[in-house]
Amino acid sequence: MDEKTRAIGKESWGSQFRNCFSDTLLRTLNIQEDGSVYLVTGDIPAMWLRDSTAQIQPYLVLAQTNEIFQTLLAGLVQKQCDYILIDPYANAFNEAPNGQGHQTDKTAMSPWVWERKYEVDSLCYPVKLAYLLFEQTGYTGHFNESFLQAAKEIVRVFRQEQHHESSDYSFERFGARPEDTLTNDGRGTPVGYTGMTWSGFRPSDDACRYGYLIPANMFAVVILTHLEELVSRFYQEEVFVQEISRLRDEIRSGIEQYGIVQDEQTGKKMYAYEVDGLGNYTLMDDANVPSLLSAPYLGYCSKEDELYVNTREFLLSPRNPYYYTGSVASGIGSSHTPDQYIWPIALSIQGLTATAKDEKARILDIVSGTTAGTMQCHESFDVNDESRYTREWFSWSNMMFCQLLLDYLDIR
Repeated sequence: MDEKTRAIGKESWGSQFRNCFSDTLLRTLNIQEDGSVYLVTGDIPAMWLRDSTAQIQPYLVLAQTNEIFQTLLAGLVQKQCDYILIDPYANAFNEAPNGQGHQTDKTAMSPWVWERKYEVDSLCYPVKLAYLLFEQTGYTGHFNESFLQAAKEIVRVFRQEQHHESSDYSFERFGARPEDTLTNDGRGTPVGYTGMTWSGFRPSDDACRYGYLIPANMFAVVILTHLEELVSRFYQEEVFVQEISRLRDEIRSGIEQYGIVQDEQTGKKMYAYEVDGLGNYTLMDDANVPSLLSAPYLGYCSKEDELYVNTREFLLSPRNPYYYTGSVASGIGSSHTPDQYIWPIALSIQGLTATAKDEKARILDIVSGTTAGTMQCHESFDVNDESRYTREWFSWSNMMFCQLLLDYLDIR
């Protein structure tokens, strides 16, 4: 990598990559006695199903020719499946059943669970990793009975949450930020049936305003397509394959019917961020992935798709309430972090979904140049002062930068 970045006069990119790429491998991984892999998110001592996939995904480049990395990634898939079978509604887990984390919430929690905020993407990311490991390396050892049972839990929960009114899931946290709890006695705001699957929280871990999170449902369509292929190929479960296909089609139809709205200012059609199936929707994007900006990165549509282009134009403008511009940088932030703070993760996604290589290079310069000398890609930073940031150590952010640089160099 150093040789490649020196050749294009971007040594700073290479230095940042070297620090971030090795940091995740050296400081976040713990291989368990059973061969599974626990992956801490960074300065919070817990493993997120979402973060752990994104943290390890750039190592797929090495896994293409290295059996050790194949086994490493498979070990993480195994741990993720184990956790889903413990509690498919939880988003983050402990390394041992020690009861750490948010155990005072008004929800029954296993001592394995760090946090029980239900987020659709938490169930999508492990399938994405399992599929990419197979697709890019040919490895199949992770397609065992545990993976099949986890897949069935994912489909069961997605199906149940198409009808959230009959679900047992609720979530309340007392004395916290309003974004950390659900209204309506923990049930969230009312929703109507759409065919989409309900999510309590966004991938920022902040509560959804409306229960059908469009980018999360886009992600669900993609991973259900992957599951259909995987179950067809590796398991004798034709009835289950048909169920996956039906669910995928229902969610996609829901997105097309309820998730596409008309921008009153431009008259163009675009995707909403959240809807409730009752006529209400939000026009915005959040820095965390899945986001509307990330739709091509997720595999839901192409970068040139007209609806996506219209949506992207809105998202990367001041009309998006979380798009901030300052003297240091411009980009997308989140309700999860302070006003006027943008996220390197969102910048990396902006680069990964850009069609022009000079746009990718511009963003690589911004991300590598806004670490405040720490060589760490933080959670967020002030658009006017990079020394003001959140999260001292955030491995997901580091590895998104690595993925963007690999993409820029056509290493995939």
